[in-house]
Amino acid sequence: MDDDGHNRFDKRRYVVLLAGIAIQFCAGTLYMWSIYNAPVAELLFGGDRNASALTATFMLVAFVTGMLVCGRIMDKVGPKRMAIVGSLIMSSGILASYLVSEDCSYLIYLTYGLIGGFGVGAVYTSTVSPIQKWFFDRRGFATGLMVGAFGFSLVIFGPLADKVLIPGMGVSNTFLVFGIAFLAICVPASLLIGNPPEGYVIPKAPSAASQRQYTSKEMLRTRAFYLITFSLFFILSAFFVLNPLFKDLGVERGLGDLAVMTVMIVGVCSASGRIAITWISDNIGRMSGLILIFALTLAGVTIVIFAEGVLFAVCMGLIAFGFGGAAGIYATVTSDHFGTRNMGSNYGLVMLGFGASALVAQVLSKALVSDGDYTMVFVACAATSVASFVCILLLRRFSDVRSFAKGGS
Repeated sequence: MDDDGHNRFDKRRYVVLLAGIAIQFCAGTLYMWSIYNAPVAELLFGGDRNASALTATFMLVAFVTGMLVCGRIMDKVGPKRMAIVGSLIMSSGILASYLVSEDCSYLIYLTYGLIGGFGVGAVYTSTVSPIQKWFFDRRGFATGLMVGAFGFSLVIFGPLADKVLIPGMGVSNTFLVFGIAFLAICVPASLLIGNPPEGYVIPKAPSAASQRQYTSKEMLRTRAFYLITFSLFFILSAFFVLNPLFKDLGVERGLGDLAVMTVMIVGVCSASGRIAITWISDNIGRMSGLILIFALTLAGVTIVIFAEGVLFAVCMGLIAFGFGGAAGIYATVTSDHFGTRNMGSNYGLVMLGFGASALVAQVLSKALVSDGDYTMVFVACAATSVASFVCILLLRRFSDVRSFAKGGS
C-alpha cells in the first residue's frame, strides 16, 4: 500500500474508533439499573425492589448471550451490519420499556432486560472486534478509549437520569427519551463501522497476517483459552460480590451521607481503569497489565477488612479500577493469543467468564454475609483474586497457546 493509501486508511481507522466510542457511550446504560431500580419498583412492582432488581440480572445474561451469538454472526456478515442491528435491538428494548405498565410489570424483564441487554451485547462486540484489526499496533490504547466510553456512560447518564429526567418526567418517559436518543446516535454511527480492507498493514508494526488466526473450535482446544476465561472469572468476582454492598458498607465504615459518593468514585475509577490499564499494557505487556490488575484488586479487598472513612472509599476505588482494567484488557488479550479474524466469536466465548462471575457473585454476596459481618465476603474476594493470579502465571507459561490435543506441557 502506498503512502497516500495508508494515510487515507489511517484517517479511516480513527473514524471507526470515534464511531465506536459514540456507540459504546450509549451502550454503557447496561450498568445504569441502580438508578432505575427504585422508581421502577414503585411504578411496576408495588415498591418491591428485589423484583425490580431482577431486570439487571436478565440484562447481564442477555448481554453475554448477545456477545456470543452476535459475535459468531458478525464474523460472517461484518461489523457494520451487526452494529446497525444491535443498535436497533438495544434502542427498541429501551423504547418498549416506556410502554410497560403495572398490569404487565414483568414485561420489563423482556424489554429492558432481555431485548435491551442482547442489543448491548451485539453493539459491544461489533465495535470492539474491528478495532482490534484497525489498531494492530495500539490495541490497548484503542480498546481502552472505546470501552472507557462504555464505563463513563454511567458517570454522565446516571446523574442526568437521577437528578433531572426521572424527577421531572418519570421513569417511563426517561426510557422514551434515552431510547430515541440512542437510536438517533447509534444507527448513524454504525454506518461508519467496518473492518480494514484485505491486506491492510501498519508501517513499522507487525502484520496481522503473520499471526495465527484461531477458529473458535481450535481455540477451545487450547490451555490458554481456559486460563484466560478463568482468570477473568476470578478477578471480576471481587467487584461483583462487593458491588451491591458499596453504599451500605460506606455508611457502616463512617462515611455517613457521603456514602453515595462511593458509588460515584466506583464509576469514575471503573471507567478510568478501562483506559489506563489497556494503555499501560501496550507499553509494559499484557501479562504485566494483568498482574497489575491482580495487585490492585488484592490490595483493595485486603485493606478494606479494617478500612474506615476515606481509606474505605480508596479501597473501593482500587477494586473498581481493577475491574475496569479487566473489562478493557481482555479483548486485547484474546486477540493477542488467538488472532483477529474470528474475534467476534472468540471474544464472546471468553466473556462467558464475565457472565458466570456476575451470576455466581450474586449468590455469594448474599450467602457470605452473616449478621452484618462482611469478613467472609472479603476473604472470598481475596481468594478469588489469588486464584486469578495463579491462572495468569500459568498463562504466561503457556503463552504459545499450545493445545490439549497436542499434549503440550
